[in-house]
Amino acid sequence: MDIKQLWLNLQGLWGALDQHPLLHTSLALMLLLVIALVLGRVARYLMFHTTKMLGRQPTLHWINDFYYNKVFHRLVQATPLLVIQFGLRLVPGLSTTALNFLSNASLALTFLFLLLAVTSLLNASLDIYARTEHALTRSIKGYVHLTKMVLYALGAIIIVATLIDRSPLLLLSGLGAMSAVIILVYKDTLLSFVAGVQLTSSDMLRVGDWIEMPQVGADGDVVDITLHTVKVQNFDKTIISIPTWRLMSESFKNWRGMQQSGGRRIKRSLFIDASGVRFIRDDEEQKLSQVHLVSDYIGRKQVELKAWNEAKGNVAAISANHRRMTNIGTFRAYALEYLKSHPAIQPSMTCMVRQMQATAQGIPLEIYCFTSTTAWADYEQIQGDIFDYLVAVLPEFGLSLYQQPSGGDLRTGLLPAILGASHIPEPEKHIM
Repeated sequence: MDIKQLWLNLQGLWGALDQHPLLHTSLALMLLLVIALVLGRVARYLMFHTTKMLGRQPTLHWINDFYYNKVFHRLVQATPLLVIQFGLRLVPGLSTTALNFLSNASLALTFLFLLLAVTSLLNASLDIYARTEHALTRSIKGYVHLTKMVLYALGAIIIVATLIDRSPLLLLSGLGAMSAVIILVYKDTLLSFVAGVQLTSSDMLRVGDWIEMPQVGADGDVVDITLHTVKVQNFDKTIISIPTWRLMSESFKNWRGMQQSGGRRIKRSLFIDASGVRFIRDDEEQKLSQVHLVSDYIGRKQVELKAWNEAKGNVAAISANHRRMTNIGTFRAYALEYLKSHPAIQPSMTCMVRQMQATAQGIPLEIYCFTSTTAWADYEQIQGDIFDYLVAVLPEFGLSLYQQPSGGDLRTGLLPAILGASHIPEPEKHIM
């Protein structure tokens, strides 16, 4: 059988179907569906093959982001629907109602896949932006999420309007009367968006910042900034989500300034036992003058005190009128020189040892300085080493830390009294 005879037979068979219009229409719809699916597969193969080839080019690496976020997948899925829309008019015997219904349904699905393609494109833009330097200081996730919400709302209106064969403006006019309800429903979204814009524009918060917000239990690094929430990973590895609007309505501490400065503050006090504070004797003064950290200090003070006492004349012979060095003042000077000579202390930042107001726990000597590193573990190591040394060197100046008595101290102090009382003879008893 040649091709011409086969074609004549097919024409005869197709003409015979005119006597059965329902069967004729059904077969035409099935044929259109098969053609649409085949063309969709062909378009899928061509597009994927082309994108893979282009993605290998260094200058077109962004195409891979589009591919992995399924931008091209969504576009290809709309191809069969477009074929169906244009092919429905060629189907014989299709009623006007069925034609409109099928056309509107395919058009609505086309809008749906186009909407998904646009949202996938926004996701791809986030991935591309994440590789830029600006992503370290500015997050656009909030803007992208808000754009998605607006697109979903508009897409839903267009799809519904297409299905019911009405103008989208008719549905939009009805939403105007529901604006109060919409504002109430999306109150948190609007507040979070405004807060996100303010946080980003004023550079108050970045991904990677260490923030502290005790009222919500946050003390850690910011790992993600979205439209509605800011995710913080605490130092115990727990994750806490903070509503974005709360970061504008409430206060929080951002440690970024400390990290950028290159130094972290040490601010801790040594509580000196006040009973140990006294003047330095001459032999102690001679011994301490050999300590290189305070030798210059003692030399200057000796000259200063000698000149002051000589200026007072005979009045300085009285002990209360005679100026002398104290052990706590000498230790304060020693601690300051020790900090200045410490290799892990930042020399360009404030460094001092100051005496605070005396309390019931002793006289506080506050160590105020900055380490040359902001790493937490290194900072604690440096701080611990400094205070270990200063506490250990206190007895060299005749000083000691104030420490409240423990149970062992009380037992040790009361034990002799208890033992002594046990040997006291009982009073004689007189028999009446």
